[in-house]
Amino acid sequence: MENTRRSFLKKMTAAGVGAAGLAMAGTASATTVAGSPEPQKKKTAGKDDGKLRFGFIGTGSRCHEHINNVLAIPGNKIVAICDIQQGPIDRTLKHIAKFNVDAPKVYKGGEREFEKMLNNEEFDCVIIASPWEWHVPMSVAAMKAGVPYVGVEVSAANTLEECWDLVNVSEATGSHLNIMENVCYRRDCMAALNMVREGLFGELLHGGCGYEHDLREVKFNDGKNYNYVPGSGDLRMGPTAFAEAQWRTQHSVTRNGDIYPTHGIGPIANCMDINRGNRFLSLSAMATQSRGLHKFIVDNGGENHPLAKVRFNLGDIVTSMIKCANGQTIIVTHDTNSPRPYSLGFRVQGTEGLWMNDGNHVYVQGKSKPHRWDDSDEWFKKYDHKLWAQLDAQAKEAGHGGMDFIMMYDLIDAIKNKKPAPMDCYDAAAWSAISGLSEMSIARGGALVDFPDFTRGQWIHRKPAFGM
Repeated sequence: MENTRRSFLKKMTAAGVGAAGLAMAGTASATTVAGSPEPQKKKTAGKDDGKLRFGFIGTGSRCHEHINNVLAIPGNKIVAICDIQQGPIDRTLKHIAKFNVDAPKVYKGGEREFEKMLNNEEFDCVIIASPWEWHVPMSVAAMKAGVPYVGVEVSAANTLEECWDLVNVSEATGSHLNIMENVCYRRDCMAALNMVREGLFGELLHGGCGYEHDLREVKFNDGKNYNYVPGSGDLRMGPTAFAEAQWRTQHSVTRNGDIYPTHGIGPIANCMDINRGNRFLSLSAMATQSRGLHKFIVDNGGENHPLAKVRFNLGDIVTSMIKCANGQTIIVTHDTNSPRPYSLGFRVQGTEGLWMNDGNHVYVQGKSKPHRWDDSDEWFKKYDHKLWAQLDAQAKEAGHGGMDFIMMYDLIDAIKNKKPAPMDCYDAAAWSAISGLSEMSIARGGALVDFPDFTRGQWIHRKPAFGM
């Protein structure tokens, strides 16, 4: 691990390239916006030593991935970190020390300690990697405190009210909210986006995507290790568990909908120019029965295990269908409680061909052999996105196959050049709204529900910007 980190830094320096922790106790409340807050005076980027000043709220494993990339790109420093638990703070300080940089200030203790950090320090960017229920309160507080760029982990919001909070406060303060959706920077997704923009698939008709990821060993653990290893110890969720099992599993108890849609919908939304010449119009969702989590408890802890009494509300497979203003349909699947290999199920289909990432298939009419799939690798080599072509050597040793690095590089480029956020408040709201809308539709027996226009009509005239 250490050798990998050092070689990563060495390559980055030579090139001259300019999960969430914070296990909060209690429940965060949505920050409903009443009126328009006065825009805060923005601080000059790179004050004093010319370096961009970063802060982190939430110091779990996801925070560490972001720290790796922030410190690997020259010209950045970490001013302060915040968490309520000493363990994650200690691990993060130890992690930062490996980079031979100054230790950041530490804010810890109460649930609202992040507000002290935001009010006391000056930042160019604050990254929020906390449990989901705190994403909006922390993002809103950062924007109101005058932080020019706020990066919020996914999903950005859980309810429609929270989605509007993000949009309203970003518009009122002028702060740039960026949803940290790393899959939008996945190499194949960016190559497919290039193919769409080059017209290889013709006029788009349909998209498919989702989050199909067996998370049973993340939603439960033994209180010491991130993943539960069957037979290794007690089975826990909630306050006595470790990392995401402390808070994430509870969403499967209380909610029934697509509670984690952005990994899938983000890349498809970019392909379909959502919020920039197109928008989501309506949604209908259905869920299967809930079986997987209870079965996992019984299989590993027995029928008499205390958690066997927990009633889980989340259907094992949630399917949402979306209609777009320009006519396209999109199917989004959420499947995290079943035994299965990982897949985001991407499908981009138009009048001239399609890409399906399960099987790595591409078919382009007039170029592929009739009724035969091409291997997508050959197409993606030809249409590789310039960000990947430029940064391949530096990105390949970063997290999640390099897409975390490309995402941070793009955000830092926006900060340095005072450009809009690559994936802005309207993207954060529209992509995250699938959660609240799918819950609403399922509760109504699959009824069609209208999709809010978070841009308030601006989508008609806005131009595609991501990865341009």
